[in-house]
Amino acid sequence: MTRKLRLCLFTLLAIAWFLALPYAAVAQDQDQQDQQVESDPPTRVARLNYLQGSVSFQPAGENDWIEANPNRPLTTGDNLWADKNSRGEVHIGATAIRLSSETGISFLNLDDRTVQLQLAQGTIEVHLRHLEPGNAFEIDTPNLAFTLTASGEYRVQTDPDGNSTVIVVREGEGQVTGGGETYDLPAEQQYFFTGTDQLTYDAQAAPEFDDFENWCQSRDQFENSSRSAKYVSRDVDGYYDLDQYGQWQTDPDYGAIWVPSAVVVGWAPYHYGHWVWIGPWGWTWVDDAPWGFAPFHYGRWAYVRGYWGWVPGPVVVRPVYAPAVVGFVGGGGFSVGVGFGGGFAGVAWFPLGPRDVYVPGYRCSPRYFQSVNVTNTRVVNVTQVTNVYNTVVINRSVTVNRVNYTYANNAAAVTAVSREAFVGARPVAAAAVRVTPEQLQSARVTEAKPLAPTRASYVAATAKVAYARPAVPFSQRQVVARLNPPAPVTSHGATRVVNAEATPRGAEPGTRGGAPPVRTNSAAEPAVRENHQPARENPSAPRPNVYTNENIPHAPAPSAAEKAQEDRAFQQQKSEEKLQEAAPTEQRPPVKFAPPPRAKEENYDVHPPLNRKTEAPQQQQERRSEPPAQAPAHEAPPSKAPPPTESRPKS
Repeated sequence: MTRKLRLCLFTLLAIAWFLALPYAAVAQDQDQQDQQVESDPPTRVARLNYLQGSVSFQPAGENDWIEANPNRPLTTGDNLWADKNSRGEVHIGATAIRLSSETGISFLNLDDRTVQLQLAQGTIEVHLRHLEPGNAFEIDTPNLAFTLTASGEYRVQTDPDGNSTVIVVREGEGQVTGGGETYDLPAEQQYFFTGTDQLTYDAQAAPEFDDFENWCQSRDQFENSSRSAKYVSRDVDGYYDLDQYGQWQTDPDYGAIWVPSAVVVGWAPYHYGHWVWIGPWGWTWVDDAPWGFAPFHYGRWAYVRGYWGWVPGPVVVRPVYAPAVVGFVGGGGFSVGVGFGGGFAGVAWFPLGPRDVYVPGYRCSPRYFQSVNVTNTRVVNVTQVTNVYNTVVINRSVTVNRVNYTYANNAAAVTAVSREAFVGARPVAAAAVRVTPEQLQSARVTEAKPLAPTRASYVAATAKVAYARPAVPFSQRQVVARLNPPAPVTSHGATRVVNAEATPRGAEPGTRGGAPPVRTNSAAEPAVRENHQPARENPSAPRPNVYTNENIPHAPAPSAAEKAQEDRAFQQQKSEEKLQEAAPTEQRPPVKFAPPPRAKEENYDVHPPLNRKTEAPQQQQERRSEPPAQAPAHEAPPSKAPPPTESRPKS
């Protein structure tokens, strides 16, 4: 009897173990997918889209300040400075951040869920048109952390001495944390916070608009009235640049397309600009045209009726940003070095057509691969994207050349330059080499990996040193932060001087290589308080961290031995990737497709300027699914009545 019982128990355990195997495999596969999603690059970037006067830029990992380029994407660790009598406008999707005179900001963190800015000094105005659930938007000053908890318009000012911050909430609501206290900030009020270790608080009715805010309202109206917003999501930065540089037409195959005007004969996309290396995406295209942001990071290009037209993707919430929507001769984004004979070996690429699947040159998850394609083209289906992923990404070592691209063999669409011009961030148009159809047919791949960046790859070869820079480097300014930003970017080399120009005598070169790491007692996202009175929390509330990296040693310029070690590590990494690619891999199951939500105009805080309170409301014109040959003027949406002004006593 005992032996039979043991046998039965053993049998049951064996059956249970056998049945659990598939679930364990599914759990392991889910864990691997979660890890891949965590390694995906952000789906959005920032951009300095407009400037007046002198605006300087300091890339993450660089010590030099250079003159800002409006088409260069901005991300975590980048710094901006608007000098005296200067202004700048930055966009993160639909959100506008405007800088007044003598104002400096740094991107402490910019990813899919978090926007965290350091306001080192000066005045900014933020128009947060849409705050998605679960996202955080934080502005950190020397004495407080300000969390925006609703869409609206906000003005934040901090003095150079770092002892006071003034916040005006025109619309929306927010929360301030500093000195161990938390304050709720309703709309139509101006708030004064003085001190560092302990805040002194005061509130008044919001003041009248000054010249800076009137300018901000005019910029809002410029975006509100954009005709291109009918055909492009407001989350695609640069849609408003398209109105004055081209026209919208209807194509029988692709629907609404935008055609640039006043381009040179023989113009082709991705020909007039340069390449730079921006982590974590890698090689990124920076176009020369004033409208050259949205059409080169979103959508596709099509050659129709003898000219090029830009075909945007569907009007959805937050389309996925791409560093360059191109394919490289050789197939995919993995083989970029080609030889055309005659002793020339370089890099060649072409714009992707509306039916081409974009293959990133960086590692990404299947879900990211799917999203970056379905949010940027209307004529590619999910099955096609999945097939290309399995063909090119999973088995790319043997089938990379089996994917057909619309313009891969079109000599008028392909641009080629030498390796030195590509890696050195030189102007492409001046360095381009003529390619014939015969050369494209016989082109051979000479490199099996993407080209590694050099120290010249991070800043354009034509970039100019900016003599306008903050008197005190951002890295030496105290900052209060509630969220914990990522670690700073490693320096690309402290001794390189941009454009071979010497730093002027007496100037203090910046030493910032990105934001310093922050230790805080509360890493959770800020909670939204339900009451609307400025409330002081109990002394046991989490206190934000106050930090400065003045005493943190900065990385010196790497030696020759360190450079060689970096090169060996890069080669070893690529060798390991090649071995993994050569190993037999089972085809992965398709990722469950979730259609992206459509972008609705009423969700983007589009209304007449707040400084025009007496204007009569106007009815908003509905979007059209099919545009005419020339789009009609965009009417203003209904006005939003401002809440009554109420003076509140000091807490």
